[in-house]
Amino acid sequence: MRYGRGARRGGRGVICPFCGEDDDRVIDSRASEGGRVVRRRRQCNPCSKRFTTYERVEQSARLVVIKRDGSRDPFDREKILHGVKSACGKRKIPEEKKISIVDDLEEELHREFDREVLSSEIGERVMQRLRDLDDVAYVRFASEHYKFRSIDEIKKQLDELGARIKDVKDQQKLFDG
Repeated sequence: MRYGRGARRGGRGVICPFCGEDDDRVIDSRASEGGRVVRRRRQCNPCSKRFTTYERVEQSARLVVIKRDGSRDPFDREKILHGVKSACGKRKIPEEKKISIVDDLEEELHREFDREVLSSEIGERVMQRLRDLDDVAYVRFASEHYKFRSIDEIKKQLDELGARIKDVKDQQKLFDG
């Protein structure tokens, strides 16, 4: 049997989503998501159909999230993405921006935290990003994160939001600190 670039000796290839065979070859590879992911175009040898796979570096040390009640769950980027999408609702915010928030946050957390991170820390960092992206999405997320119990608590948060001076992205700071 001849082994192409995509086939592995003594192992199985990727299972074709069309015919279920595991005999394929890679016809194109490209970095994506800022080099964090490799996108591969593959062609199944038996049925000749093409499909795409993605490779993402698995974090060797799994990050554990410590929740408010003290329980621990493995870090799950999909939960954060779901929260961001819920906060954004039907706002005109591009899907790429939402995914970028989660990508950047995930990279930051794995870089700064060794094994465990508090869920409140994750929430604060998501809110910081949403505050810069969209005020309404920020308030929606903050209402869940802070568990507001009254209109006064929401009003206080809105007043603080309205009083803050927005930074313009990529603008040089006038003063340090």
